[in-house]
Formats: sequence, structure tokens, C-alpha cells
Amino acid sequence: MIKMEVEQKRTTWLMAKARNKVLKKRHLSQTDWRASFAFIMPTVLALLFLSIFPLLFSLYLSLSRFKFARGGFELEFVGLENYKALLFGNEQSRFLGVLAPMTAVHWVILTAVMIAFLLFFMRYLRAGTLSFSGIVGRLLFIAGSTALAWLLLRTLTPDGRLGSLGVTLLFVFVGITLQYSLGLVLALLTVQDLKGRRFFRVVFLLPMMITPVGVAYMFRMITDTGKGPLVPIWLAMGLADFSWVTSPWGARLAIILADTWQWTPFMFIVLLAALESQPVDVVEAATVDGATPWQIFRHITWPAILPISLAVLLIRMIEAFKIIDLPNIMTNGGPGTATESLTLHAFISWRTFDLGNSAALAYLLLFVVTFFAVAFVHLIRQRVVTRL
Repeated sequence: MIKMEVEQKRTTWLMAKARNKVLKKRHLSQTDWRASFAFIMPTVLALLFLSIFPLLFSLYLSLSRFKFARGGFELEFVGLENYKALLFGNEQSRFLGVLAPMTAVHWVILTAVMIAFLLFFMRYLRAGTLSFSGIVGRLLFIAGSTALAWLLLRTLTPDGRLGSLGVTLLFVFVGITLQYSLGLVLALLTVQDLKGRRFFRVVFLLPMMITPVGVAYMFRMITDTGKGPLVPIWLAMGLADFSWVTSPWGARLAIILADTWQWTPFMFIVLLAALESQPVDVVEAATVDGATPWQIFRHITWPAILPISLAVLLIRMIEAFKIIDLPNIMTNGGPGTATESLTLHAFISWRTFDLGNSAALAYLLLFVVTFFAVAFVHLIRQRVVTRL
């Protein structure tokens, strides 16, 4: 009997101890949760205040018309009128450009583009790994790319004129191609066992340290063929008193060169790090086996740096869509609107208090950047990395 009482008391004590342990653990977990909530909430509120709220307010602003009123201003909800004006209305020539009539050559090129996209889609269907998101995503990509090809065909002809969308695409893709090519060449040169390569590594990085405004004013001075420091060179080339800003393609070329000069160091430093991180023993083995420098680059170096190259191209592409400093300072978007980027177009609309049009332009730019970024990640980068 006494033994049973002792066992019962011991069981009761163990149960009470276990219950206290659970309650203590629950109390500690609740305390930890409250502490975590207290530390995280300021960050969440800051993100809501600085990112989410301005994003939602700008969306409402893009659907409204800003007007001054007695005692302040008012926002009149107009729906999609701002977007209609940019795509089909009086702002179409500035946003999309002047559309030249379609000729037989245009139809042939557009048909070839559509056939290429159709083959691309049929290849995906035959692959067997189908999904609803994959089908919808590829159809959206084909529709958007075909629309952009149609737009560029009609605005790049002599009878057409590029709008801010076409000018931005020109700055982005031509500029990135030049920047990546030059950055890769410079990186390949500085990984060689050459004298003074450390000095040139530092020199090649200097343009990236200068602010875009400073680069814009510097190139504005350099391209001045009447009073700039390179006047003797312009005289020797027969370009004395030539005005870059009176020629649409001359002004675009000057901005692309300035942008390339500033952002090539970014490509250079990332590609240099990628080249120096590749395994040396593989290259040495290929050299012993008699491989040429081109074969080493084609089959060893290029596959090794390709994933990093795709990542840096994506980062630079997203950044390049926001170009505004160079065209604003060097040409003020001129001649006419020949060098007006989407961001500069939105800034000018904002400066003239057309806030609804400016917000609509910002959202269209967001759609364009998202379209190219998603297409790049899902259709290019994933496929290349999978093959590697």
C-alpha cells in the first residue's frame, strides 16, 4: 500500500514537471514570437510606407487626371484614358513613334519572325514537359515579341520615327552588347601575364566611380566640335562645327558611347572575377594536349563564365531601362524626341504636372522591364544553365 502511494506521488510529480516544462516552453516561444514581431514590424512598416504604398498610389495616379483647383489640387478618376492616349491617342507618336506604312519587305520580315516564333513554340510542345504556365508564358512572349518587332519595323524606316519606347530599347540592347563585348575583351587581356596589368585593372574601373551626371557633362564637352578639348581631332576628321544634337542618330550614338564608357567597367570587373575563379588545371591540361587559345576559350572558358555572364547581363539590362541622366543632360531628349528615353519622357510629363501620364509611363516601363526580365530568366538563362 505504501509502495503504491509512493509510485502515485512520483507519477503525479513527473506529470506536473512535464506540464510545467511545456508551459515554460510555450511561454518562451510566445516571448520569442513577440520579440521577433517587435523587431520585424518596423521593417515591415518601412517597406509598406516606402514601397507598397507609393506603388499603389502611383497606380491610382495613372488612372487619374491631376488638375489644379482652388485651394490646392484634385485627382479626377479617368480609368484607362492615360494608357489609351499613350498607345492610341495624341501621345502615341511620342511614346510608340511615327509608324511608317507597311511595305512588302516589312511583311516578309515580320512573317519570318512569326515563323521563327511558331517553330519555337512547336519545339516546346514536342518536348513533352508541358505545363499551363509554360504554355501561357510562351504565348505571351511570342505575342509581345511580335508586337515589338512590328513596332521596330515601322519606326526604324526613313518614313517612321522612333518613340521613347523604341529609343529605350535601342539604348538598352545596343549599349549592353557593346559593354559586354568590351568588358569581356578587357577582362581576357588583364588575366594574361602582362606587365602593368594591375595598373590597367585600376584604370579600367575609374569610369564606374564617376556619377552619371558627371559623365554626361564630360561627354557633352567632348562631343562639342566647336569649343571642346578634342577640336583638333574633329578638324582632322572633317567634323568641325558638326552638331551632334541636330542629327538623331548622331545624338543617339553619342549617348550610347557615353553609356558604354561608364558601364563597361561593371561588366569588366564581374567577368574578371569569373575568369580568375575558373579551374586552372583544366586549362593547363588542354594546353598540354595542344589546344589552341580559341579552342580553350570556346570549350572551357566560355562555358565556365556563361552563367555569371547571364546574371550580369540581367542586372545590367534592368538598370539600363532606367537611363535618364545622359539623354537629359547631353541632348535634353533632342533633337525633338530622338533621344528621349521612357524615364526621361515620364520625368518631362511629371515636370509639366501631367502626373497621370507620367505614372502611366512608369507602369508601362515596369511592364516592359518585367517582360524582358522574365523572358530572359525562363527562356534563356534556364536553358543555358541546364545544358551546362
